[in-house]
Amino acid sequence: MDPLLFLVLGISCCLLLSFWKQSSQKRHLPPGPTPLPIIGNILQIDVKDVSKSLSNLSKVYGPVFTVYLGMKPTVVLHGYEAVKEALINFGEEFSARGSFPVAERATNGNGIVSSNGKKWKTIRRFSLMTLRNFGMGKRSIEDRVLEEAHCLVEELRKSNASPCDPTFILCCAPCNVICSIVFQHRFDYRDPHFLSIMEKLNENFSILSSPWLQEKHNKDLEFTFENLTITAADLFAAGTETTSTTLRYALLLLLKHPEVMAKAQEEIERVIGRHRSPCMQDRSNMPYMDALVHEVQRFIDLVPLNLPHAVTRDIKFRNYIIPKGTTIITSLTSVLHDEREFPNAKVFDPDHFLDESGKFKKSDYFMAFSAGKRSCAGESLARMELFLFLTTILQKFNLKSVVDPKDLDTTPVANGLTSVPPSYKLCFVPV
Repeated sequence: MDPLLFLVLGISCCLLLSFWKQSSQKRHLPPGPTPLPIIGNILQIDVKDVSKSLSNLSKVYGPVFTVYLGMKPTVVLHGYEAVKEALINFGEEFSARGSFPVAERATNGNGIVSSNGKKWKTIRRFSLMTLRNFGMGKRSIEDRVLEEAHCLVEELRKSNASPCDPTFILCCAPCNVICSIVFQHRFDYRDPHFLSIMEKLNENFSILSSPWLQEKHNKDLEFTFENLTITAADLFAAGTETTSTTLRYALLLLLKHPEVMAKAQEEIERVIGRHRSPCMQDRSNMPYMDALVHEVQRFIDLVPLNLPHAVTRDIKFRNYIIPKGTTIITSLTSVLHDEREFPNAKVFDPDHFLDESGKFKKSDYFMAFSAGKRSCAGESLARMELFLFLTTILQKFNLKSVVDPKDLDTTPVANGLTSVPPSYKLCFVPV
């Protein structure tokens, strides 16, 4: 047979097989754009802003639809009702971790983020129990955060009110809190051991993805050295990167909106003063500061599409049949930027979380930490850090932009897995 003809026949067979598999899968799945053989709907999605692409598709296909990222179907849930129904009402069924190739290669299915089934349940329960034993949710953890807030302020004073990029320092503070929990010891920000930890974080713990010791390969054993190592890496990565990025974005938004900063500082002066350290008990008397922290997290939409989920069994969801193992994307953007709950949602405004009398107003739409069984395990710590770090910074410093606030751009420079703020400099001027 002519080699060229053989090649054409081979490609044709592959295309027909791909088309047949996609057609058979689509019979009971939610509707969606027609996928091309092999590549699926990749050409209809802007890889620079996947969240926006899926939002546009939801306008055509509704809050529950299917896209093909390659040959495999992915079900997208868009809007508060669909996301809540899946993650909370059907929490167990939607609790598996979906396809996440980058993390899978790095972790080999270990750790609290990437694992599934019995391994995930065991390691999550162990992690939460261990963190509680180390003081999570107790006064001792608050003391550690306050100690770090004091060290953060002293480090910021060293800038002598000169323009500086806060990225490194704001990353050090939450990382040191995790160090104090895990190692029972905090580090100086220039300590070689600490800098080594920071460097490994920036490399996404790739060095920790392979086992360091020989061990028995028992598939039923969850507490392997590799699994515990990756779990520790997950705690550092999640406890450092997300909080530090949120803090960095918060300062940028305060520079952009000096009127918000002034209101927050007035409340801090009135409730705490300049000399006493803030504490978590103050939060109930500081509705504006509480609303400010929530609005930062809502506005920046740190993880637009959440981490991928998957269904643990074949499930009927809104009259569709979703097969076991299907990857699920839950659009947190569609919840955090819902115009019905947050009027002018694209505008940064702490009033989104205040009622008419100025009291803090909770919202079920606040899913910055996701929701359900796969919600962030370190949520309570992150909330504490954001409130205490930001309050302490605003208590001790006026933030001064090096350019006109009107010229500051708050648009994220990356909007893939996480929203990353643009680089900027500011001056920390002691009050």
